Amino acid sequence: MIIKLKSDINASEHQHLAGKINALGYKPTYVNTQFGKYLVCIGKKEIDLRNLGFESGVEDIFRVDDAFKLVSSQWKTAKTEIDLGGGIKIGNGHFQVMVGPCSIEGEAQIESTIKHMAENGVKIMRGGVFKPRSSPYSFRGYGIDSLKMWHEHASKAGIKIITEVMQVSQIDEMLPYVDIFQVGARNSQNFNLLDELGKVDKPVMLKRGISGTIEELLQSAEYIFSNGNEKILLCERGIRSYETAYRNTMDINAIAILKDKSHLPVVADPSHGIGVRKYVDKIALASVAAGADAVIMEVHECPEKAFSDGQQTLDHQESAILIDKMKNLRALLQ
Repeated sequence: MIIKLKSDINASEHQHLAGKINALGYKPTYVNTQFGKYLVCIGKKEIDLRNLGFESGVEDIFRVDDAFKLVSSQWKTAKTEIDLGGGIKIGNGHFQVMVGPCSIEGEAQIESTIKHMAENGVKIMRGGVFKPRSSPYSFRGYGIDSLKMWHEHASKAGIKIITEVMQVSQIDEMLPYVDIFQVGARNSQNFNLLDELGKVDKPVMLKRGISGTIEELLQSAEYIFSNGNEKILLCERGIRSYETAYRNTMDINAIAILKDKSHLPVVADPSHGIGVRKYVDKIALASVAAGADAVIMEVHECPEKAFSDGQQTLDHQESAILIDKMKNLRALLQ
């Protein structure tokens, strides 16, 4: 179960409540986030919630059967809304498109992408400055200096930045220049990294692991929430299967399931989901129809010259057409 505590609960009330929970055979874990104070209580006995609901310091109490407690929709029926500032929101009816290159390659590329975004009403730019690559000889990003340059241009244009963080030591240096931290598929169960991202007051987009289950994704999100950060986005980016006709098996089912099981916003990544440029638009539209709160996709002025992932990257014309189609489909579905 989850107990939501009153914001002004004092130490004596907290101690008394914890003692009563222990006496009922439950183990309470205190969680303090940007938005609330909670006790996550784990136990096996059936108890009458009224035994705790009227205790001093308790605002509300919820029975949650899911192993992932805080990210479960069983206690929070209202959908979470991520507010990035400047009127840019994701979730709870707010839809966003995130576009940009796989890797940040230089100043001219940043300027070209921002111009494309402005022409199409897109406010969130994706791009990599630290790149996890299967081969150590592939391009691995230009690092923190390119992020600073990117941030300078983006902030002037009112553009928000989402980029991948790969290790704990990078968080502090990236923090001033990032609006959304991205956790890639390879780090989806890097629990040390998830713990530390739970301690920052910046949104985190958590990608599903390469062969991860939906429950594993939700449990990973629980690590972030339980360390104090409620600003979490779940990302379906396809899973590895036996099929070789495309890069990954994009699990459209997962979008609908995640929207039901969790109150967190769900992002679809059709670029990685299928990995074949000519099909990205179809998978993006299917994701919107399935209820995605945002779509993140790779876009480059000239995909053939991209430093990485050119085979799954749309050019600016293709991107503009798809953005318009997604907006029209959203309007039709509402």
